[in-house]
Amino acid sequence: MTTPVTSSVNKTRWLQLVFGVICMCMIANMQYGWTFFVNPIQERHGWDRAAIQVAFSIFIVTETWLVPVEGWFVDKYGPRIVVLFGGIMCGLAWILNAYADTLTMLYIGAAVGGIGAGAVYGTCVGNSLKWFPDRRGLAAGITAAGFGAGSALTVIPIQNMIKNQGYEAAFLYFGIGQGIVITVLALFLIAPKKEQIAAFAVNVASKVAQSARDFSPKEMLTTPLFWVMYAMFVMMAAGGLMATAQLGPIAKDFGIADIPVSLIGITLPALTFAAAIDRVLNGLTRPFFGWVSDHIGRENTMFLAFAIEGVGIYALSVFGSNPVLFVILTGLVFFAWGEIYSLFPAMCGDAFGTKFATTNAGLLYTAKGTAALIVPFTSILTTMTGSWHAVFVSAAALNIIAAIMALLILKPLRRAHAERAKHAKLNAIAAE
Repeated sequence: MTTPVTSSVNKTRWLQLVFGVICMCMIANMQYGWTFFVNPIQERHGWDRAAIQVAFSIFIVTETWLVPVEGWFVDKYGPRIVVLFGGIMCGLAWILNAYADTLTMLYIGAAVGGIGAGAVYGTCVGNSLKWFPDRRGLAAGITAAGFGAGSALTVIPIQNMIKNQGYEAAFLYFGIGQGIVITVLALFLIAPKKEQIAAFAVNVASKVAQSARDFSPKEMLTTPLFWVMYAMFVMMAAGGLMATAQLGPIAKDFGIADIPVSLIGITLPALTFAAAIDRVLNGLTRPFFGWVSDHIGRENTMFLAFAIEGVGIYALSVFGSNPVLFVILTGLVFFAWGEIYSLFPAMCGDAFGTKFATTNAGLLYTAKGTAALIVPFTSILTTMTGSWHAVFVSAAALNIIAAIMALLILKPLRRAHAERAKHAKLNAIAAE
C-alpha cells in the first residue's frame, strides 16, 4: 500500500526526472548538431576536415573525462550548483564558436562546451540513478533520451538558419537560448535524502542483481568488473560517435545528401531525414532498452542491442549509397547504439551502489571520451582507402565482439563481484 509520504516523494522524483530531461535536451545539439556545421566551417575557412573534427574530439573528451570531478561536486554539494555552472559554460561555448576565426579558438570553444555539457550530463544521469533505485534502467534511459533525441526538433531550424543566416548565427542564437534554459532549471534540482528513497529501494526488480554495499570510486577502480565494462563502453561508443560526427560528410561522400527521400508520408533530403529520424530513435532506444534491461537483465539486453548495432553498421557500409536505405539503416544504427547511455550507468549503479553513483557513473562515462579520440582517424582512414568501408567494418567488428563479451565475460564477472560484496558485508556485520 502506498503511503501519502511515498506518494509525495514519487511525484517529486518524477518531477526531478523531467527537469533533468529538459536540461539534457538543451545540450543535445552540442554533440548531435555538430555534423551540420562541419561542411559550412570548411567552406568558410578552408580548414582541413580532419582538423575541424579535432574540435569534436576535444568536446567529447572534456565532456566525459571531467565528469568524475563534476560528479564529486554533485555527491558533495548537490546537483543545483553544478548544472548552473554547466548552463553558463554551454551558452558561452557556442558564442565562442560563432566568432571563432582560427582553429585554436574553435578548439577553445569545444573545450568550454565539453566542460559545460559534461557538468549537465553527468549530474542529470547521476541524479536519476539516485532517485530511482528501483527503476535505474528506465530512469537513466529516459534521462539519456533527452540527450539522444533532444536535438530532433531543431534539426530543420538549425539547417535553415545555417543556410539563410550562416552557421555563426546558428551557433550564437541557439547557444544563448540553450544556456538560459539550463541555468533556470538548475535552480529547481535537488538530490534525494536516503530516507526518501528507502521504500523504493526494496522494490528493485529481481532480474537485476544489486550490490550489497556502496563502493567508493577508489574501490570501484580496483575491480576487474569496472575495467571490462569500460573496455566494452569504448568499443560500443567508437562506432556511434563516428556516425554522429561524420553523418554529414558520409552522406556527402555517398552523393545522396540532398536527394529527396519519401517515407511515412514525409519527403525530405536524405541527410535531413536521416538526422531527424536518427535523433528520435537514438532517444527512444534509451528508455526502451533501459526498461527491457530492468526485466531481462543488463547483459542479456546488451547482447541483443550490440549485435543489432554490428549488423546495422555493416549493412550501412554495403547499402548506404541508396538514399532510402541510408535513412533506414542510419536509424537502425542509432537505435541500437544509444542504449549504451542507459545500460552502462544502470549497471554501474547496480554493481557499485547508490551513495557514490554520480561519481562512479562519471568515471565509467569517460570511456566515451576515450572512444572520441578515434573519430579524427576515421577521416584519415577514409582518405587513405578512398571509401568509408574500412571504417564501417572496423566499427561493426567491435560491436559484435562487445556483444559476445556481454554474455561470456561480463555476466559471470558481475555475478562473482556481487557474491564478494555480499560476503564482505556479512563479515563486516559479524565483526561488529
